[in-house]
Amino acid sequence: MDILVIGSVAFDSVETPFGRGDDVLGGSATYFSTSASFFTGVQLVAVVGDDFPEEPKEFLSSRGVDLAGLQTRPGETFRWKGRYGYDLNEAQTLETHLNVFETFHPQLPESYRKAEYVFLANIDPELQLEVLNQVERPKLIACDTMNFWIEGKREALVRTLGHVDILVINEAEVRQLADEANLVKASRAVLAMGPKTLVVKRGEYGVLVFTEHSIFSAPAYPLEEVFDPTGAGDTFAGGFMGYLAATNNLSDETIRKATVFGSVMASFTVEDFSLNRLRKLSWSEVEERFRRFQALTAFEGL
Repeated sequence: MDILVIGSVAFDSVETPFGRGDDVLGGSATYFSTSASFFTGVQLVAVVGDDFPEEPKEFLSSRGVDLAGLQTRPGETFRWKGRYGYDLNEAQTLETHLNVFETFHPQLPESYRKAEYVFLANIDPELQLEVLNQVERPKLIACDTMNFWIEGKREALVRTLGHVDILVINEAEVRQLADEANLVKASRAVLAMGPKTLVVKRGEYGVLVFTEHSIFSAPAYPLEEVFDPTGAGDTFAGGFMGYLAATNNLSDETIRKATVFGSVMASFTVEDFSLNRLRKLSWSEVEERFRRFQALTAFEGL
């Protein structure tokens, strides 16, 4: 099953203690689509300016990403500039230029409206609702959000969550959304807003998955070198949703396996700037790291 994703395509300028990248390809929909494309087809809805070159489009198309929903508008593409210190869990935003993204309204091609798997990346909840009004009967709707929308567009976000099956956000955002310091209590409160599953991204500490009746924990993969964490969360979501769509199975067991595949994909992204590592990644490397993830948590029969 193909996945429909709505998000941003951008240029990032990123500085970390280990190097920098200037005007490199980024954006939530870009990372998500590239990651998910290792598992299934992707339909992308986003907007770029007329300064956006052909090479990134050719790359995404080569990965099997359908770009019929990628709008090109007069003006400049969305740009973000940020810096990381040695705590790579926290980015310092230096500049944000929304450019053509500021007036973006998603328009789904007719062929996208029957999508069964939908991912609403981190965009204005009002735009997420616009998308939901254009799709017919998805089997699964998942979304991401951030502290900016929780604070500034809470009412629209809560309306969106009423239509969502899976919410993917970080630990601080769970606490902010629920107004509760204890993560377990906060997660229960968020689930009561509508999602059946809450996936909590915890950076170098891994991922927690909450449902009404269970909690699942997956570690982060221990890496010797981490160059750039930009896009790791979107890459996780792409691997997670990609596996669910590829298997067309939403059982608890499959969701847990999808969580590990999402973590696998994110662990590759952070090894280089932008999508450089994903561009060179092979499926055999994904399979090998998945096996290593399994070994990380195996304790029976040792």
